[in-house]
Amino acid sequence: MNHRTLVAGLAGILMLSSVAALADQANDEKIKKIAAHAGCFTCHSLKHAELTDGKKPIGPAWEDVSAQYKDKPGAADFLTRVVLEGSNPYASHWKNKVSGIAMPPNAVAITEGDVRQVVFWILSLK
Repeated sequence: MNHRTLVAGLAGILMLSSVAALADQANDEKIKKIAAHAGCFTCHSLKHAELTDGKKPIGPAWEDVSAQYKDKPGAADFLTRVVLEGSNPYASHWKNKVSGIAMPPNAVAITEGDVRQVVFWILSLK
């Protein structure tokens, strides 16, 4: 392989990775817009943050949700149901980690298709 072929190949890889990064960024913004419109950011944040006033967040950060469920079979279906139908306040595994006692049902605020997009995106977070 000559030098020009190598340089052209590397330039092509860089261009493709830049296009992929822009597509990921556009998808991130699309998902955040869906979540904002549905009111998700009222209780949830993207990143886990220690609050300086000592108060716990209402709901778990999405990075924490991803860490909790990412590798569990059926996680996307389970989380979609929780968002649409709400959660059981007596079975919360977020107890003592958040100030909210349960996820309220959100079927009136967001469609199942949009929930699935948001859930798959959350599960992709690192």
